[in-house]
Amino acid sequence: MRLLKGLAGLVAAAVIGPAAFVHFAPETATRLALEGERQCSGLVRKEIDLPGGLHYVYLEGGSGEALMLFHGFGADKDNFTRIARHLVPHYRVVIPDHIGFGESSHPADADYSPAAQAGRLHELAATLRLGRVHLGGSSMGGHIAMSYALAHKDDVASLWLLDPGGIRSGPPSELVKAIQQTGKNPLMARTTDDFEKVYEFVMSDPPWIPHAMLGVMARERIANFDLEQRIFAQLQSDHLEERVRGLTTPTLIVWGREDRAIDVGTADVLHGLLPNSQVIIMEHIGHLPHLEDPRRSADDYLRFRAGLH
Repeated sequence: MRLLKGLAGLVAAAVIGPAAFVHFAPETATRLALEGERQCSGLVRKEIDLPGGLHYVYLEGGSGEALMLFHGFGADKDNFTRIARHLVPHYRVVIPDHIGFGESSHPADADYSPAAQAGRLHELAATLRLGRVHLGGSSMGGHIAMSYALAHKDDVASLWLLDPGGIRSGPPSELVKAIQQTGKNPLMARTTDDFEKVYEFVMSDPPWIPHAMLGVMARERIANFDLEQRIFAQLQSDHLEERVRGLTTPTLIVWGREDRAIDVGTADVLHGLLPNSQVIIMEHIGHLPHLEDPRRSADDYLRFRAGLH
């Protein structure tokens, strides 16, 4: 009987202990979880100052041809941490926080247009001596990746666009309709409750994260609210259709069928603009395929890259 009670106590401690730790020390729990994910993916956190003084924080791992991955609006470099474990064995993966997001510089008066961000990232790639790069981008990151390829065609070997922004002629999305009808942006967060709604809005089947850890993640979004409003306005004023038409860079376009932020019909519009592109529509997936199904997203990309050779 004593043995049974002892075993029961150990089981209870194993179940309750982690939950209590997350509840009472959410900042530490969140930090350790991120560090664990990065370690599992073979990524190391690094930082660098560009000659003009801007500070970039980025994750890096692997070797070989350089693959730069650009996160979306309101996100940060760790959006790509989990999928990176499938990519690091094949490529040198570099994942920066964009200026204005995450741990990189947040200058209040900077130009945050996709073209300006692309220029800074090209400077970062040159500083890191990445050479000719392959680019991947999610949402805003895809918008920036296309802007980068337009400005530096010879320096970009391929594009991987995950539900990218910048194409306005697709069917209106739930995001667009919500902003038009209510004036409120479902991608912005003033409170922790707002952040949780954003988390549910952008994914069809979001990975489970404890409520206390979501609260920690929400703080950066809340603190960055005013700057994000400025950045979103600059994103919305930049239309890529005419500039990107005819871009011959080999491109994989990926879209979640259930994307509420940018309608899946936009994939066909973009495919029509890019003559050397292919499209994959992922069923039961929302706006962030690389977070919702990292294994399948990585496998699709690896097949695309193999086809380039």
